[in-house]
Amino acid sequence: MYTDLYSEFLDSDDTLQIYRDETLIFSSDKDRLLPLMEYLAENTPGQESVTIFDKIMGNAAALLAIKANCREVYSPLGSELAIKTLEKYNIEYHLTEIVPYIMRPDGKGMCPMEKLSIGKEPEEFYREMKTRIEANK
Repeated sequence: MYTDLYSEFLDSDDTLQIYRDETLIFSSDKDRLLPLMEYLAENTPGQESVTIFDKIMGNAAALLAIKANCREVYSPLGSELAIKTLEKYNIEYHLTEIVPYIMRPDGKGMCPMEKLSIGKEPEEFYREMKTRIEANK
């Protein structure tokens, strides 16, 4: 159903796109988890579920996707940690490449957000991220 839209996403500069049915309701070209956090700040997740296209689906992004009432995820890169979380919450996923965990941008160890997300529930992780963002303003 989303094959053509996903191909367009991969060719775009966007790092995140969120669809309700086949209607684009949010997109961003910002890095890391900021787009998902912005979406959650602007849109109180309702009863209607969404489909998320994200350039990197680590465990941190998976937890925020759950908070966003996501039913399906597409990404060219996902972590085994994210898969465990997505499966726990019965979210369908389509990941092109699967890695044990998301690496830091410099390639030296685990991404700090991936590390921070381990063992957390979606709401708990969201609150932690919100606190960190507000502290950096």
